[in-house]
Amino acid sequence: MASRIQRPRKRQMLSLTVQGSEQPSPHFMTVTLGGEDVQHLERAGFDQAGRLFFADPDDATEVFLPTSERWILQLTLQGGKQRPRVRTYSIRRFRPEASAFDIEISLHAADSPNSAGPGTRWARAAEPGTRVAFLDEGHSYTPTPGAAWQLLVGDESALPAILAILEQSAANLPAEVFLEVPSSDDIRSDITAPPGSNVHWLPRTDVGAKPGALALDAVKQVRLPDGHFYAWTAGESSMATGIRRHLVRERYVPKSDISFRGYFSYGRASL
Repeated sequence: MASRIQRPRKRQMLSLTVQGSEQPSPHFMTVTLGGEDVQHLERAGFDQAGRLFFADPDDATEVFLPTSERWILQLTLQGGKQRPRVRTYSIRRFRPEASAFDIEISLHAADSPNSAGPGTRWARAAEPGTRVAFLDEGHSYTPTPGAAWQLLVGDESALPAILAILEQSAANLPAEVFLEVPSSDDIRSDITAPPGSNVHWLPRTDVGAKPGALALDAVKQVRLPDGHFYAWTAGESSMATGIRRHLVRERYVPKSDISFRGYFSYGRASL
């Protein structure tokens, strides 16, 4: 479930290593990936994302990292214990001077290490030199020509993409942003955005609440600015589809002015 994705003109499987990591807030981890293969990565920017292939830190078996775009076929030929974990992450920031780029990972179940998913466990355990593979999957952010402003909505899984979009947006395209995060400690103060932008942080107070519900409700209730706008929304699938449905049915926004992506479905693992 997604809008049209702009695929890279040319891509290849990248063999990379972890260069370092840091934890900017309780529920997020930034991991820097680098190596000579970064030169083959097309820098499309905005919500550009790719598949990350990595070994589960809880598994002592040496895994096979794919070397080709035809990664599904390669992994099919490997035994179950040799297959890597696969997750899709947005590129938060490019570091061309270091032949590297950052991905920022939402630490799901961060307060319960034993129940955390493989992506969270990997991010916590990743050390410099850890080998990974990465395959560019393109981006979906395509502002409507003539839009006076933009609406960006997401939960924690979309935070890296939304912050990247804000940093790279045109100066004459201010944004109304609704960002749902697991706690108030995850609110960022160092955001770069076009002049006139407003970022509405929505920390969840109920730890059992479904991700995205706050963001969906906030958009339904808010009075949006006047003028023609472009909307980009991503995160939990029912939130993304709910935002699109509301904008089309209640606010009469043309479908062509909305990009939406379901990054995951609540309660289910996602690639």
